[in-house]
Amino acid sequence: MKDRSRARGWALQTLYAWETRGMVEPPARVLRQLQSERRIAEASLPYAQQLLNALGDNVQQVDRTVQGALSNWRLERLSVIDRNILRLATAEMLFLDEVPPRVSIQEAILLAEKYGTADSPRFVNGVLDALMRSLNGDVKRERF
Repeated sequence: MKDRSRARGWALQTLYAWETRGMVEPPARVLRQLQSERRIAEASLPYAQQLLNALGDNVQQVDRTVQGALSNWRLERLSVIDRNILRLATAEMLFLDEVPPRVSIQEAILLAEKYGTADSPRFVNGVLDALMRSLNGDVKRERF
């Protein structure tokens, strides 16, 4: 599991670079470029790539989902770090079934503690908790 935590950190750094470069190339390609510049553990790469592919293939849906969970905020007004932490966790919750949503949230909080501001962990937790509750409501409605 430590490899996945590190992979999430690399995915966040990749998304930061991706966004500051204009979001032109797929995030997974930006990871490959970073890999040529930095030393990324081989054990972390597969999950980072999987996560970035899930986000890159579905970024509009992920952004709409995050925006729906934000109260009195617009996605583009968030800091780059907070926005991309929310994107990663949301992509993980929506498209990677092997990771329980609570794990995604906890890992996002850890990223926020490491890379965000003092307010980031609480903010990220609140948004993702609301998102998880809304997703659970959708699942329950679909079953009936």
